[in-house]
Amino acid sequence: MCIRNSNFSHQFIILLSKRKTTFLLMLSVDINSVSILDEEKSRTILKDIKFDVDKGKVYTILGKNGCGKSTLINSITSLLPPNIYEVNGKVLFDDIDLLNSSEEKLLEIRKKNIRYVFQDAASSFDPLKKIKYYFDLSNISPLKIEELLLFFSLPTYKKLSDLHSHELSGGMAQRLLIVLALLANPDLLILDEPTSGVDYAVMNLILLKIKNFVRDNDKSVLIVTQDINFAIKSSDYIAYLSDGSLTQFFTSDELLNSPDNKVRNFINSFKEISNASA
Repeated sequence: MCIRNSNFSHQFIILLSKRKTTFLLMLSVDINSVSILDEEKSRTILKDIKFDVDKGKVYTILGKNGCGKSTLINSITSLLPPNIYEVNGKVLFDDIDLLNSSEEKLLEIRKKNIRYVFQDAASSFDPLKKIKYYFDLSNISPLKIEELLLFFSLPTYKKLSDLHSHELSGGMAQRLLIVLALLANPDLLILDEPTSGVDYAVMNLILLKIKNFVRDNDKSVLIVTQDINFAIKSSDYIAYLSDGSLTQFFTSDELLNSPDNKVRNFINSFKEISNASA
């Protein structure tokens, strides 16, 4: 005899839905405002920033220089100087509100779970320390490190180990920072303008590694860039940041066919610049 209970079935489906959502969700950002503090008054530069990052996906935030992309990603793990910026809202990672966590907890999360690759890669290194210091911190075998260095067309482990950061070119420093971030195997990798200062061949290497990292490890990647071509090739979802506000995340096709004038103007401007430099 089969007993059907529609109420039970409905509740069971809701439960499964909630479990699936919890399983997929990596990061939930709900920032009401980011303001620059002044002696006389504060000035809001970002407002109503809301988005989720799911596991196994690549998200990109597009925007012009100076629109606040770097400020946004730095606000996620409270990297902005509190004497200059004020961030109101909530950022949940593994049910932990990163905007209301202790510095000790934030350092742990930045070390193990959320890694950044900043645009100004050279400043991320201590100029007094040799690169071997950072290799040793990873606790990864030299052979494994050598594989990644070779993939990104970097000098050998032995050669790099004896160098200081000022002896690296900007492009080398950026690729090395990506290597170190990947060695940490974070849950979320955040990349700030990863294609600036690199040629087309290296851009393709970064693109391939991002795809493999997400696919093979069920990780997530969040990118901020003004490079539409890279965003379209690398991303599952893309949003546009302008005038302190963020659009919803679109697929590539949805973005390219967006009726939003700001989005269309940005795309057209990028195409004109690309054509002029071709």
